[in-house]
Amino acid sequence: MAEELHKKLQQEIENFQTLQKQYQKTLTVRQQLGGQLFENETVKSELDLVKKDQEVFKLIGPVLIKQDNEEALQNVNKRMEYIKGELKRIDDTITDMEKKQDSQRDVLNKLQQQYQKAQIGAAQKG
Repeated sequence: MAEELHKKLQQEIENFQTLQKQYQKTLTVRQQLGGQLFENETVKSELDLVKKDQEVFKLIGPVLIKQDNEEALQNVNKRMEYIKGELKRIDDTITDMEKKQDSQRDVLNKLQQQYQKAQIGAAQKG
């Protein structure tokens, strides 16, 4: 009995560790997206300061290419919308993962209690 519980407990611990690794990866992606959003917000604020008759350049590889001011602003706005959508999706995923981790924690606690009771019962019989 105690041996079976021990194996099940080990399996659930591995499941929990896998969940934690996935959670950490998702948090890293979320941080990267947050950084990208900040960069794009900075670019947008700079583009808002540019007058219509001033030139705007876009860095493509090692070359600066002249770009229409309105087009540049539209591109930044589209990117920001996309990033915000991805952030919402990632935040929903993080919330779901947190719930799974809480559930897994509960399972682990119950199994640990059962395992300890089984060990005590085996020690008393022995």
